[in-house]
Amino acid sequence: MNDTHKYISFFSEKQKRELLARLLQNKDFFPLSFAQQRLWFLNQLEPSSAFYNISHAIRLTGSLNVPALEQTLNEIVQRHEALRTSFMTVEGQPIQVIDPSLTISLPMVDLREFSEVEREAEVLRLTAEEAQQAFNLAKAPLLRATLLQLSEVEQVVLFTMHHIVSDDWSMKILIKEMAALYQAFNLGQPSPLVELPIQYADFAVWQQQWLQGEELQTQLSYWIQQLDAAPSIIKLPTDFPRPAIQNYQGAKQSIVLPKSLTQALKELSQQEGTTLFMTLLAAFKVLLYRYTQQHDILVGTPIANRNRPEIEGLIGFFVNTLVLRTDLGSNPSFRELLKRVRQVTLGAYAHQDLPFEYLVEKLQPKRDLSYSPVFQVMFALQNIRKDELKLPGVTLSFLQLEKQTAQFDLSIDFFETESGLSGWFEYNTDLFNASTISRMVDHFCNLLSDIVANPEQHTAELSLLTQSQQHQLLVEWNNTKVDYPGEYCIHQLFEAQVERLPDAIAVSFENQHLTYRELNHRANQLAHYLKSLGIKPEVLVGICVERSLEMAIGILGILKAGGAYVPLDPSYPQERLALILNDVKPLVLLTQKHLVTELPTSAAQVVCLDESDLYAQESQENPSSNVTAENLAYVIYTSGSTGTPKGVLISHQALVNHSIAAAKAYELQPEDRVLQFASVSFDVTAEELFPSWLSGSTVVIRPNQVLLFAHFGKFLAQEKLTVLNLPTAYWHEWVSDLVQTTTPLPPTLRLVIVGTEQALPEKLALWHKLVSDRSKSPRIRWLNAYGPTEATIGVTLFEPVEPVTYSENQPVYCVPVGRPIANTQVYLLDKHLQLTPVGVPGELYIGGIGIARGYLNHPELTAEKFIPNPFGKKSGMRLYRTGDLARYLPNGDIELLGRIDDQVKIRGFRIELGEISAKLQQYNKVREAVVIAREDEHGDKHLVAYVSPQPEQTLTITELRGFLQEKLPQYMMPSTFLILPTLPLLPNGKLDKRSLPAPEIRPELEATYVMPQTQMEQTIAGVWQKALNIDNIGVHDNFFELGGHSLLMVKVHSQLHEIFQTDLSMLDMFRYPTINSLAEFFSQTKNQTSSFSETNISIEKISIGKSQQKKRLQKIKLMMNNQGANEE
Repeated sequence: MNDTHKYISFFSEKQKRELLARLLQNKDFFPLSFAQQRLWFLNQLEPSSAFYNISHAIRLTGSLNVPALEQTLNEIVQRHEALRTSFMTVEGQPIQVIDPSLTISLPMVDLREFSEVEREAEVLRLTAEEAQQAFNLAKAPLLRATLLQLSEVEQVVLFTMHHIVSDDWSMKILIKEMAALYQAFNLGQPSPLVELPIQYADFAVWQQQWLQGEELQTQLSYWIQQLDAAPSIIKLPTDFPRPAIQNYQGAKQSIVLPKSLTQALKELSQQEGTTLFMTLLAAFKVLLYRYTQQHDILVGTPIANRNRPEIEGLIGFFVNTLVLRTDLGSNPSFRELLKRVRQVTLGAYAHQDLPFEYLVEKLQPKRDLSYSPVFQVMFALQNIRKDELKLPGVTLSFLQLEKQTAQFDLSIDFFETESGLSGWFEYNTDLFNASTISRMVDHFCNLLSDIVANPEQHTAELSLLTQSQQHQLLVEWNNTKVDYPGEYCIHQLFEAQVERLPDAIAVSFENQHLTYRELNHRANQLAHYLKSLGIKPEVLVGICVERSLEMAIGILGILKAGGAYVPLDPSYPQERLALILNDVKPLVLLTQKHLVTELPTSAAQVVCLDESDLYAQESQENPSSNVTAENLAYVIYTSGSTGTPKGVLISHQALVNHSIAAAKAYELQPEDRVLQFASVSFDVTAEELFPSWLSGSTVVIRPNQVLLFAHFGKFLAQEKLTVLNLPTAYWHEWVSDLVQTTTPLPPTLRLVIVGTEQALPEKLALWHKLVSDRSKSPRIRWLNAYGPTEATIGVTLFEPVEPVTYSENQPVYCVPVGRPIANTQVYLLDKHLQLTPVGVPGELYIGGIGIARGYLNHPELTAEKFIPNPFGKKSGMRLYRTGDLARYLPNGDIELLGRIDDQVKIRGFRIELGEISAKLQQYNKVREAVVIAREDEHGDKHLVAYVSPQPEQTLTITELRGFLQEKLPQYMMPSTFLILPTLPLLPNGKLDKRSLPAPEIRPELEATYVMPQTQMEQTIAGVWQKALNIDNIGVHDNFFELGGHSLLMVKVHSQLHEIFQTDLSMLDMFRYPTINSLAEFFSQTKNQTSSFSETNISIEKISIGKSQQKKRLQKIKLMMNNQGANEE
């Protein structure tokens, strides 16, 4: 065998082609079945993997005749050619070779010296070790057997076969034949088994012949139509980011259904004219729908594929996979869904002969190493139970093996027992935690119980949650009720603070300041003046001022007059200011003298706050205005990034509740000095002012020039600030700047609050390190706040219990936004307003005192976004639907996942844009990054990444692509990168997406065509062009996007290996799918010695003989004739 291999290894390329031609002509070799081709190809990618080993451990209790058992195993090997088969490659094509006279040994491991406990532990260790030992497919047999001697009357036999020559059905055949043969050989009798009518190689040849006829086209047409425009991936919510290259590490958890529930499911199946498999599958699809909100669900299911009597008793790899696609759209009842599943399943059964591997080849789905093609979730119901078997004088029982692999993201395997249905949830541990799968098992059980109780329920209303889980989501995690002074207005609480601390500094700006008494007097004078102008409750007053003491006076004065303030940023474009003023139609507009000429024309009476003579003679006493807590306090206009700005109506009651809650959460004290950072038009300004004033703290208004980091740190230290409330984007930048300098953190700083968008975990880790290294303070608290304007500034808070650490190998997946503040409820709901379970994404809805009245002059939008609270105990309670996607973490914290409208579909893939942006921001040269989806002139969507570099850093598109390729699946790669000095921001600090420049996006093959330049590039291009039958392939064209598939890759791999004589693996072909990247790889490795895997084969095994081949062809014809008869 080895001599023959050495002989063939010296063949030239021409000699190998001649050998292959001779083999093809004489038909002295046997092709692989399509299923075998796939496993052979996967083995080429990872030849040392034991992933496709099929292992079983059988306990033998009784007096065992070991020689008879060994004779039995060798007889089975002789009966089944598959167990004597190995695989070799000629000219890039795999063939199977059968050894005519192979025997196996039965090595024995003596464990009798061990104690019982040690013995059982050793059995488990040896079993796991055996299961993880890889096969060399070029070397038969692909079966191993080992006998573990536990005692004189107890043994364990370990069987391991490679899936390429076996399947689960084959294992049952092996056990059945073992029982019959052992009984005969134990008595010295000959084999009682009849000769097999055909062998697996016959089936492989027949399959290749069959896949050329009319039946093939019929079956192929069915599947292509069935899977047309199907989604490429199911977006199950995962605990960890999907690795760029799929890892098959796995685990499983058991599921047990009571006998009563099993019986109820059988009865429902009988009533509806379906099988138990169809009913369970339909329920599983409901679970997947509820977890993903994808209504187009594809699930794979194995089928024995032994629908002909000749192959029922053969050992070999026959199992096929069917893809069952069901549309759960329009929210059908479970009964209606069951009809859909039944129809799809019966159609699949009628077209089950088409090999899944062949189908994938014809579908040519976009290749990605991060997930399985076509489907990623499997479901099976085993109809054959592993009953106890007996040999003469020996009882057999299967040991349960701990499997640590998972072929798919998620698989469910059910089998029936006397006590009901049992099974396993097998899952990929790179994606899921055990606790997540445990909850999923509970949800599936609850779902099944609800289905049998009422199959007429719509799929969206079927219950996943237990009563305790519902109580946790509705009550425990929303138990926020506290007393607060809800009968007072915000300015009345300020007035009470004036009485307590009249001489404390209330506000300062540059070299000016006002005490609480002074601020109150000035605001009172303005309020009396405004009342004289007609300001009263529910009357809107505009205020357009720069940062100054007048800003604080103006806001308080409006509130004291009974009116509601409408802040306008003077830096806004005139067009936007005009839109707001036209919508508000304020009676009065407060401003400053130097801004008057910049304001658009309006009917409002303009009052300049810096012309104090206007109201200097007014009373300094607190005015009476008849305003109540239900009246408006302010109207804030949301940013224009999503369209025309709209005004959000916030009451005193909502503002008071938030201010009290924030003051408590931030532990504000009279000695605190709080930075007023935000634009006046941003609602965070109210959070910077009112909680501080209700606590007797000092508000320090920042000058504009302080935004520059060179001045920011000095300003914080100079003003002895203790509390900062910063936009997340600015905080990110500040952390990046601090890392590049040695600036110490201000010694007085005790609290930093960030908000407005998602905080990056790597920035938080850097922050905690900076605090540890550079702060003299024993502790600087850090809070992540979340809340839309429509729910009064902020509704949730998160504070890390311990400092966060971050590494590229084990990154923190997210920074949560925490839990709701006082008198606030948060609900995560699907589109049917059903609670989503822990870990499952849903839209974030907010209830409680802080909910806005609605939108000014937009009753239809108000009705759409502010809905009746389905969980409210009182009539009139409402929820605000945020449009934010979030999920609960197991501890009750909330994780933001992005916007509902930030979820895009590109080439059939659903993508969260925020995830790509976050990955780009992990690159150490990147300062800011955002990814958006843009449409070209054809209506096709493309991902565009906008990136700005760190100071004094230069970025290239090549390095950004390379970085992302290590982090993300290929389908999430932006097609275009634009490097900008900075990303444009709106006045409130948020990204201005409308100002991002539009790139020129054209189809890749036209846009990126670059002629091969070097000799190496030209050589590779020639091989590709010949294999793909395409002219003019550019150096940046993707092999798979040009129509390449796994078998073409094998052919190309073989030719390139022969030409360049380098250690090129199949995985390298995936990693370097362009001529340019592959040429670079070859250049780096051209001096390395080739280590192409050896294939051992003997001439005797290649030359099987004409007479034997003639018999096989006769058997093939017989099978095809029988098939025709069966079809008639």
